[in-house]
Amino acid sequence: MRPSSGASYRHVQGLSRGLAVLHAINLSPNGWMTIADLSQTTGLHRTTVRRLLETLQTEGYVRRSPSDDSYRLNHKIRQLSDGFTDDEWISEAANPELGQLLQKVVWPSDLCTLDGDSMVVRETTHRFSPLSFHRAMIRQRMPLLFTATGRAYLAYCSEAERAQLLALLRIGPDERQADFARSPSLVSQMLEKVRQQGYATNDGEWSEQGKISAIALPITHHEQVLGSINVVFLRKAMTLAEGAARYLPDLQAAVGRIEARLSQMAQLT
Repeated sequence: MRPSSGASYRHVQGLSRGLAVLHAINLSPNGWMTIADLSQTTGLHRTTVRRLLETLQTEGYVRRSPSDDSYRLNHKIRQLSDGFTDDEWISEAANPELGQLLQKVVWPSDLCTLDGDSMVVRETTHRFSPLSFHRAMIRQRMPLLFTATGRAYLAYCSEAERAQLLALLRIGPDERQADFARSPSLVSQMLEKVRQQGYATNDGEWSEQGKISAIALPITHHEQVLGSINVVFLRKAMTLAEGAARYLPDLQAAVGRIEARLSQMAQLT
């Protein structure tokens, strides 16, 4: 969210070249490339390509086919993505947009994703906002039924997922949420309000944050809700209606840019 102060060390050219080779093989139509193909695609000399491939093969990330002297990605390459979950993916897409949103609205925002029966703050601008009232929000767990981010998620996720989440909440340790989840009419009324408004809200319902209000929108990709993003402000500073009138357009624009970035990133994988 803050601009980088610049690289502290020299660029490692060999690493960049090795990554370029892996990227080229990954994008090849047939899943394989020869040294000549890789040289032409990457602009690297054939000797350099051969040396890089030998190193990558030794490390187990590519393999050579003896039949045609072509190179393919090896199964070990999958280990590089094992730790890169949807949460990291959406965080990468949302991080720069949160910074832009902060410049527009000044009040802090949180990017939240689902974790079990709660929303968890993955990225936040609280530490950078002059109007922040809680600096340590990263990894904070937030209730689904009493926060704008949770309500935005519940209102727009699939019916099957919503049913599973409500079932978890009904037997969960949070008695307030359990009681609320046991009333289908109250839940339906709340979620229908979110859909009619086009955004979710909370106005002090979360007991741990009783002085705050928030508006939130879901972030979707291919009709799947990946998370939600909010704008948080003090209840005494303005009403929910005032907050929505002032900040909803900027929040909508930020979500649109995040979803566009997610689509671009998906095309590169």
